[in-house]
Amino acid sequence: MEVYRVEKKRNRFFEYFFVIVISVIGTLLVERSITEANKLEEYASYLSYESDQAVGEAKIREKGLAWESVLESTVGIGMVKPSGLNVFDVNVEEKWGLGTGIIVSKAGYILTNQHLAQKVGASVIVTLKSGKSVTGKIMWTEKNLDLAILKIDEKNLTPLSLGNSQNLKYGETVYAIGNPLGVEFKGSITKGIVSGLNRTILFKEDEKEVFMEGLIQTDASINPGNSGGPLVNEEGEVVGINTIKITSAEGIGFAVPVSIVKNIIAAFEEEGSFEEASLGIFAYDNRVIPYLGNDRTNFSGIYVASVDEKGPAANAGIIRGDIITMVDGMKISEMMELREYLYQKKPGDKVTLMLQDNKEKEVTLRRKSN
Repeated sequence: MEVYRVEKKRNRFFEYFFVIVISVIGTLLVERSITEANKLEEYASYLSYESDQAVGEAKIREKGLAWESVLESTVGIGMVKPSGLNVFDVNVEEKWGLGTGIIVSKAGYILTNQHLAQKVGASVIVTLKSGKSVTGKIMWTEKNLDLAILKIDEKNLTPLSLGNSQNLKYGETVYAIGNPLGVEFKGSITKGIVSGLNRTILFKEDEKEVFMEGLIQTDASINPGNSGGPLVNEEGEVVGINTIKITSAEGIGFAVPVSIVKNIIAAFEEEGSFEEASLGIFAYDNRVIPYLGNDRTNFSGIYVASVDEKGPAANAGIIRGDIITMVDGMKISEMMELREYLYQKKPGDKVTLMLQDNKEKEVTLRRKSN
């Protein structure tokens, strides 16, 4: 009997042991199943990441193609055809008038800086990406914007797409393209960000103080020879025209917003010419006023610094010290806004100006004298 009892107990022991083993194996199988499921989920995530990465790389490749187009549309500008330039000559731009231009029309119109182009009717040497050099003719210049448009008679040109500089944001990635230090480094690209908007700078030219307003500030390197080249966004669109850098500091360069010149380019493309309409005033943004030693800084609009006595604004009764707040019902706070609006007009057109004292002045625009 005792043996039986012992064997019975043993049988129960083995039963318990068997149940425990089965439970452990079941738990391990469940855990393994969960682990495998997690691995499958991770793998699916990895595949999704790889897919996203591939899409990203494809987009980068697409942008790479855009950069090729940008380089194809960036040209060299020279007042004299250079030869044997020395890259160690830091005055290469000043000596040769070397710089960069942007093809903006299939008809052969090229955008560049005024300080490279000088005066309307002058001839310049334009060097295409292929290395071919052709003669171009200056069609339009504006010293206060440091911009010029010239034309070459060439076919199969690839114009660059012009973006909207008014949509630029602080910190946005931009690229400066040009020919720094001469032909040896043509087509160089430097990367940076938009580090400032609507900047005003003061510099001396021909022993005169010159203000440039509404500029884009960037830390993308702009060196001698980059002048007139495109500042482009990540889509390969031109948002600015490189113009000047501060030599006493690192990473501070400026470009003129491209939106200011769009209407002029359109006029040349449609009519083959551009007649600039003028108010006969010279005005500043309120940011410039402190430079002038004027305490009238608390205003919204543009400050009339000088008036052509024989011009249309003077005839309408506008005087020095007036502040223009609106043009044809549109609020303005920057000189760039007024310029861009007037570039849509023609001599003989009428505009209505609103002054800070709520007085309206109707002005008949005239042709700008060169």
